[in-house]
Amino acid sequence: MRIELATLPGDPQRPNEDWASALAPAAGRGGVLVTLDGVTPPRGETGCTHGVPWFTARLGGLLTELSGSRRDMTLTQVLAEAIRGTAGAHEASCDLSHVRTPQATVVVVRWDEQVVEHLVLSDSVLLLEDPDGAVRAVLDDRLDRVPREVLRSVPATDALRNAPGGFFTAAADPSVAVRAVTGTTPRERVRAVAALTDGAGRWTDTFGEGDWAACLGLVRKAGAHALIARVREIESGPRGAARGKRHDDATVVFAEL
Repeated sequence: MRIELATLPGDPQRPNEDWASALAPAAGRGGVLVTLDGVTPPRGETGCTHGVPWFTARLGGLLTELSGSRRDMTLTQVLAEAIRGTAGAHEASCDLSHVRTPQATVVVVRWDEQVVEHLVLSDSVLLLEDPDGAVRAVLDDRLDRVPREVLRSVPATDALRNAPGGFFTAAADPSVAVRAVTGTTPRERVRAVAALTDGAGRWTDTFGEGDWAACLGLVRKAGAHALIARVREIESGPRGAARGKRHDDATVVFAEL
């Protein structure tokens, strides 16, 4: 088995708000992969004294622990419990009702000898490759359905954040877990998985350098770090202004099962 992780902040002067982990199989218990992309708040307003990197580390740690140790829980239940535990760690000191309370996208993959389970919430992407090389992208596309002109307005975006008809992230409300995209695949039908935050997924969905199969193929051949390096190279050129910010935190986790 091969597991590889790479991450790079969008700005070396700011903390990386992405967070990732991977647990290799041990004693027949299977493996776990967790990837989070912290949501950078406009003007830094969150109602929280801790900040987004604290939140993603806390939530990511609980997701990893529960996914690995509580195989009796579904990934939806794991996410709900991790959100609840993280909220409990700072509800006494922070305003968790703030619409921009620290929050993150989530990808969780858990596998054993029988099945590969997955959960995706918001705009990170999970790639599943079958033994024949076909790649399926698991996406939560609710944010993509929001018109770009709406997203340029902070009040309009806030009105759709974790709201019916809008888009959902892991924040302080455990009930959001049921909004995640989930599924299971027989283990023999999965050769490899890759989780990408949107800063790395730009290679495909913003810059069109190749489809998702080509993206996973690049990671397998050249490594997770190579995909991020290619994205940074493009961003530094004329096409770098294709999105609101030239560089974003970028993370890739790859596991060849």
